[in-house]
Amino acid sequence: MSGRSKWLSLFLLLLFGITSISGHAASLADSVTLYTPYTRISVPPGESVDYSIDLINNSKELKNLGVVISGMPNGWTWVLKSGAWNIGQIAILPGQKQVLSLKVNVPLKVNKGTYRFRIVAGEYYSLPLAIIVSEQGSFETELTTQQANMEGHANANFTFNAVLNNRTAEKQLYALRANALPGWVVTFKANYIQATSVEVEPNTTKDVSIEINPPDNIEAGTYRIPVSTGNNATTAALTLEVVITGTFNMDLTTPTGLLSTSITRGDEKKVELLVRNTGSSPLTGITLSAASPVNWNVSFEPAKLERIEPGKNAQVFATIKADKKAIAGDYVTNIEAKTTETSSKATFRISVKTPMLLGWIGIFIILAAIGSVWYLFKKYGRR
Repeated sequence: MSGRSKWLSLFLLLLFGITSISGHAASLADSVTLYTPYTRISVPPGESVDYSIDLINNSKELKNLGVVISGMPNGWTWVLKSGAWNIGQIAILPGQKQVLSLKVNVPLKVNKGTYRFRIVAGEYYSLPLAIIVSEQGSFETELTTQQANMEGHANANFTFNAVLNNRTAEKQLYALRANALPGWVVTFKANYIQATSVEVEPNTTKDVSIEINPPDNIEAGTYRIPVSTGNNATTAALTLEVVITGTFNMDLTTPTGLLSTSITRGDEKKVELLVRNTGSSPLTGITLSAASPVNWNVSFEPAKLERIEPGKNAQVFATIKADKKAIAGDYVTNIEAKTTETSSKATFRISVKTPMLLGWIGIFIILAAIGSVWYLFKKYGRR
């Protein structure tokens, strides 16, 4: 055999061997399939991704395969299970499949981008997976609200709804604080209970309501109230804004300030009243009412005041009618002026007198009694 023939024979032998090995490897690779429908998933930092993976034995023989996760990014954690067990190796009968569950925990502190890894079974079988982190991650706390500005009068209570977001990997106990001006009252509530601190699980949120009560007689204007939450590891802050449109106050009195009068039983008495606007906002829709003794009647003219500007007053006449059977003495009648924002009360002490006719009759009876005694004494006294 010539040298050329020897080299040709050797080349054909090598080619046949490579083809056989390749075919065998391809056959091995096709004998097991790793499958999951979601191979590329997008999530924010701190989320967990749960995969359900089918490991299918397409061959006619039992497969006992080691299962590992390859290429998982640093700082990421994962758990691989079949049923209730953590696994590192699994056996599959011919023509059967096993279901694997893979949970991948994306850390909070992670860069935005695409992260790739593989689940590998045995020497030949693998499934590439990718997780896209949709935003830049961080180890921080967030305190946010959708409505940071409210407007109302000084007597109103302002309630802000905030969300405390623990974007850390640990459970945090947050102190709740407010830096308000003197006279302002700020109250925090979590789960509808007043609190000075709140506990939040990692990568979860807690709803916190912030109730703000301004001081009495505060001037109209815009006020900012800084609130914060935090501990030694992490903090967050939020500035709330309250716009005071004005104060609502009124005073119900008389022109002289005297809150007493007298009346004859069964008669009526007209009393002049003054309703003063002592606030900084107009008063509208002012109604008047009275709490009087039984069988007494109190009416007002006018019965309703439409509007009083700040610093102004309005005149009202109250007509008080006493009970016909009222006994002489002092009685109390409470009169109230009221709007939806504020009110004022005045307490009147009313002295009831008997009619003059009854007085004269009483005097006549007394004189008649004295005359009768004198007559009897004169007629029979010397006998």
